[in-house]
Amino acid sequence: MLRLIPALMLSAAVAPLGACASMGQPAAFEPAFVPTASETPAPGAPGAAPTWVSAIKQGAGSSYEAYVDGQYRDGGPTGTVSRVWFSIADGVLTETMYGLIHEAQIKQMRFAVLTETGLAVEGTDTTSRIEYLHTDAAGRPLSPAYRIITRDTQGRFEIEKRIYTDPDAQSLVVRTSIRALKGAVTPYLLLEPHMANTGVDDQGRAAVDGLDAWEGDVALSLRPSAPFEAASVGFVGTSDGLTDLADGRLDHAYATSGAATGNLMLTGALPTIGQGQTQDRDFVVGFGAAPSAASGQAAQTLSDLDGALARFNGQGDAVGWEDWLGSLTELPRLVEQSTDDGKLAHASALMLKVLEDRTYSGALIASLSNPWGDTVDATTSSTGYKAVWPRDFYQVAMALMALGDTQTPVAAFRYLPQVQVDAETPGNTGATGWFLQKTHVDGQIEWVGVQLDQTAMPIMLGWKLWKAGEISDTEMARMYRQMIKPAADFLVTGGTVGLLWNDRTVTPPWSQQERWEEQEGHSPSTTAAVITGLTVASEIARASGDAASADRYQATADDYASKVEARMFTTEGTLGDGDYFLRLSRNEDPNDHGLLGDNNGQAALPEDRIIDGGFLELVRYGVRAADAPSILATLPEYDDQTREDRLRVRYDLNGAPGFRRYGNDGYGENTETAGNYGVGGNTPGQRGRVWPIFTGERGHYELARLLADGRPDPAAIDRIRRTYVRGMESFANDGLMLAEQVWDGVGATPEGYALGQGTDSATPLAWSHAEYLKLLRSLADRAVWDRYAPVEERYAR
Repeated sequence: MLRLIPALMLSAAVAPLGACASMGQPAAFEPAFVPTASETPAPGAPGAAPTWVSAIKQGAGSSYEAYVDGQYRDGGPTGTVSRVWFSIADGVLTETMYGLIHEAQIKQMRFAVLTETGLAVEGTDTTSRIEYLHTDAAGRPLSPAYRIITRDTQGRFEIEKRIYTDPDAQSLVVRTSIRALKGAVTPYLLLEPHMANTGVDDQGRAAVDGLDAWEGDVALSLRPSAPFEAASVGFVGTSDGLTDLADGRLDHAYATSGAATGNLMLTGALPTIGQGQTQDRDFVVGFGAAPSAASGQAAQTLSDLDGALARFNGQGDAVGWEDWLGSLTELPRLVEQSTDDGKLAHASALMLKVLEDRTYSGALIASLSNPWGDTVDATTSSTGYKAVWPRDFYQVAMALMALGDTQTPVAAFRYLPQVQVDAETPGNTGATGWFLQKTHVDGQIEWVGVQLDQTAMPIMLGWKLWKAGEISDTEMARMYRQMIKPAADFLVTGGTVGLLWNDRTVTPPWSQQERWEEQEGHSPSTTAAVITGLTVASEIARASGDAASADRYQATADDYASKVEARMFTTEGTLGDGDYFLRLSRNEDPNDHGLLGDNNGQAALPEDRIIDGGFLELVRYGVRAADAPSILATLPEYDDQTREDRLRVRYDLNGAPGFRRYGNDGYGENTETAGNYGVGGNTPGQRGRVWPIFTGERGHYELARLLADGRPDPAAIDRIRRTYVRGMESFANDGLMLAEQVWDGVGATPEGYALGQGTDSATPLAWSHAEYLKLLRSLADRAVWDRYAPVEERYAR
């Protein structure tokens, strides 16, 4: 909302530039008011309760770092390993991480601009557009460096920012050009640290030559290319610069937060800019163990900003993002299958590599965001989606493999033992072999529900790499004993869990949670992964000299496969003709109309009223043929768009089929209030929206169906491209980011939402980008990329 300031007050508060080289302001203007610096500590600690920011990211980035013997170490082809990541939302810099990939140190950095008619705040009172700084001749991005232009909604100013990291330092670069379009303007830089991944317990200091913040053993230091006119540190909501500016001028300049800690904002005043003039300023934020170390990193980068960008891009002799993209042998083939000339394919490739930790090689996270972050509490450290889920991890590793990346998927496979439960797992007193539900990249445990697909998928990834020749027989035999055999044994016998709150007994293929982490029972998608994992584990076991286990795994897979329909396909359902796969059956009787559990504010409903797309995974992996009667019988119920919105799954958006996770999904915005998920607790008004990944999953199914009919007609292949590939491309935002969910238009519309565009759930979502790339690879190969030949040959004939 625009903050208006009385015109009389502006006579002192808004004056043109007095000390900016080469501006040439008219002599009638006078300098802006500059407060006297005070050594009195800023009052008002600890400040307002902190939150994170919007998860609708327009961009995300980090430096490319090359492996040294499969690990991240200094001294390799890319020199010092940079461990800095950034994100962009609403045209402003948002969560910026340093250290491990989930360790945010900045909430946001934006500008407040005092104009002759009021105060405007970037993000709130501006529109934005974004583009990649470094592209090829076709406009395909070659690195995750960005140009963002925010424009005041009243046309009074425009701010251009160029954002990237220094690949040879622990620092972030923000180069700005601020243009006064209508009257004079005075910009104020506002930096909100969230040190050590929280918005509390921070300390800070401010001077015209830099802004510092720290907590414990982590610090940041912002260094400007020219001194500020004034600088201040304050506690948000009480003594911060933005609150101070409400009366039209910066009245106070606190140099320190003192001994108090809390939710800080650091402010730096820039010179006033006359109408028609442009002011250029560069800012570098360095990170380190103390402010002095952080300042040193910033100073190093500030001395060679152009060189840092060239190294970031990989131009000249430097090894950078251009080199990594150039190493992706399959990327050109994937570009040919796109309908946007490969722009999203390039952006997706970049995003998947950005979302890897730079300490634990191969640690692939789900997203660089906190879902609905602007209403998520930041008083305690949390990862949001900046964490490892083996399921999302598998999707990303498989997509990188589809691109022709021969290194990251191998590093990912070798990383996986860190997140597998064994006798040494802290606190474990129960079964071993299963993979943790969610962890930090260093293996620290977050969630401990047992999801059997997450135990099967590491086996599946290993088999793919082994068959591609990326993992040797010797290494596979070692990994079989260390990781694959314990996982496969658990998929056969299960066991009683003994970790944190979880003491449940799991009897496969019954899973404590399915792929949406919400319900227990027999799930088509989970069972498909389990059958596939055991089938390929059998082959690995035999090659490793363990024939007895090989026979056991295959016999168990055969048993599970023979009972797929008996356990999960209802013939007495209340939808359509009554014959279809359930989302989930709580027991082995899909016709008992048993209640599912209530979840996300939604009351429990009988299992036969809930449809989802999980049955298509049976086809993807090869457990069932595309034309299997049970598959064909379920499609009409999945596609039914006449069903009431609560239970309806399919919504065609942007001319393409879109799908929710399942009927009665409550993981999304409130239909009555337009509020974010979880605001006020989980309520019946919440509604899960359309997920782009399901457009890709359906495209894979349609390809499998064509291939089952023999050599497909090229025109039919092209229809898949024009429908499903183009559909996924239409869901990308202007920064070529794919969201977890896109708006389906049902219920009250949150401000700024548009039909078929990303919600505040999580952007970019690695799984969405991975699904898109895998669909391109499947079309290029004329074969489903996630299909497993031993599974298809055994069960889908």
